[in-house]
Amino acid sequence: MRISERNSTNVDDLRDIVRDHWSRPRNPFDEVYPGIFIGDARTAKDVMVLKMKRIAFIVNAAFGPDPVISVDTNDAFYSSRGYPCEFLGVPAVDLEVFKLHYFFKIGADFIEAALRNNGKVLVHCREGISRSATLVIAYLMMKKGMTAKEAVRLVRNKRQIYPNDGFLGQLCDLDLRLRGQRRL
Repeated sequence: MRISERNSTNVDDLRDIVRDHWSRPRNPFDEVYPGIFIGDARTAKDVMVLKMKRIAFIVNAAFGPDPVISVDTNDAFYSSRGYPCEFLGVPAVDLEVFKLHYFFKIGADFIEAALRNNGKVLVHCREGISRSATLVIAYLMMKKGMTAKEAVRLVRNKRQIYPNDGFLGQLCDLDLRLRGQRRL
């Protein structure tokens, strides 16, 4: 067994961090890192809140037409309300088998571009606890050099999150891959 595998993070490690004194989020949205907000569907649809917080970049991590599992915001939703913004739709489903890792790079690049432009970004899904949190954690790992544990702890200290075990596993895989790249 290689050293990186022996010291790697596993799902149980991340689950312990997430489940420690877990309760539903107290707020509809929270700033979890400077300029990055995680929020719910209600926040994503509240243009007044977005204006008040000066959020000009939005990642919908529950993008799609099904009102049961998705949030129906898109470019047209915001422009029809006189709120121009940069928008990224990620058609994720909050199921352990969903391969959210396919969207880690595009999500991280979008968030990084927003912050580079001195913008603020809202990453949301229906509840703001699983899909959106996973994308933000992946961003912190890929662009800020954090380990999975560091990123989960940072976000968890700002917002009650609860990514499903499949997403936590994908973050563990990302952690292992990034550790290997850092060793080169």
